Amino acid sequence: STGVVKLQPKAEELKFVTKNDGYVHIHPSSVNYQTRHFESPYLVYHEKIKTSRVFIRDCSMVSVYPLVLLGGGQVHTQLQKGEFVIYLDDGWIRFVAASHQVAELVKELRCELDQLLQDKIKNPSMDLCICPRGSRIISMIVKLVTTQ
Repeated sequence: STGVVKLQPKAEELKFVTKNDGYVHIHPSSVNYQTRHFESPYLVYHEKIKTSRVFIRDCSMVSVYPLVLLGGGQVHTQLQKGEFVIYLDDGWIRFVAASHQVAELVKELRCELDQLLQDKIKNPSMDLCICPRGSRIISMIVKLVTTQ
């Protein structure tokens, strides 16, 4: 039989998009430079530099739920074309949820986590693993992130 096998892009061809810079590339000195496939299309990075083009270094792949739960900005949900969408801040990053219930639960979990972290900042001696509310929120996040 004959056919075509799709090849992964070369390291120098792989590019990502940022809100402010458009396309960016992984810097050749980065550990992830030779990685040609990421399970998630989202990366977080520590450093961005511009030489012949814009590069990122010190990057790690991040999956959807950690990005929604720990990323900056507010989480919103909206019905668009029959799909429930979770979006961050101004809508630049969007995810389609399996159902309206999932979208609302994720949004509520993020609100609970934000409040828990604010409580911890106000009371640094609070042990989140012993506190009933804190331990429930943390165990739910661990379960969500490890089973996605």
